[in-house]
Amino acid sequence: MPETLIKICGLTTPETVDAAVEAGATHVGFVHFPDSPRHIGISDAAKLRQRLPKSVRAVLLTVNLDPKATALALQAIEPEVLQLHGNETVEWLQLLRDNSTLEIWKAVGLKDRGTLERSERFKGAAHRIIYDAAAQAVPGALPGGNGLTLDWRLLLNYRHQVDWGLAGGLTPENVADAIRFTGAPLVDASSGLESAPGVKDVGKIKAFCAAARDAQPARV
Repeated sequence: MPETLIKICGLTTPETVDAAVEAGATHVGFVHFPDSPRHIGISDAAKLRQRLPKSVRAVLLTVNLDPKATALALQAIEPEVLQLHGNETVEWLQLLRDNSTLEIWKAVGLKDRGTLERSERFKGAAHRIIYDAAAQAVPGALPGGNGLTLDWRLLLNYRHQVDWGLAGGLTPENVADAIRFTGAPLVDASSGLESAPGVKDVGKIKAFCAAARDAQPARV
């Protein structure tokens, strides 16, 4: 089976970017969303992006960012992937996909089995769906990075129509089980690798990547 892709998201320092690269992450995420404790400015993200070797793909995460600001951020940071975490429409995703070489990822809060079926509307517009824990019921919750673990049983035996990834409360301790149970082709961690909100722990980054690499997806 293909090797599981590993995304470490919400990095803000050279030390944590380097740690993710050295640990074997395939994707590194930069969060450009002021309400997040992981927010990073465009110029700082652009500098960190330069530390990535060609083998590691840069992911820019935004939330309902307007088209002009999106264009400026993409021009400065030059990511390979744009991950949208807000209420972005299928039409906007399609426009981005049709007019760029970007991979377009759409994050979706997984509340129930019906969410999986509704997410199929992004087929052809998004290259990948990132299933995260639904945050609406949590006061003051962010669109992602809340440390909430979604119910993996919702994903069991579902025939996905779009490439996908698993986020939501993943840690070094549970990522292997998550991969084995769901067969996730990509795992995406952020708050589960922190010593405080927005402060990544180098040791946790290394442990997460090691656990993800060693896990074998379930055959379904």
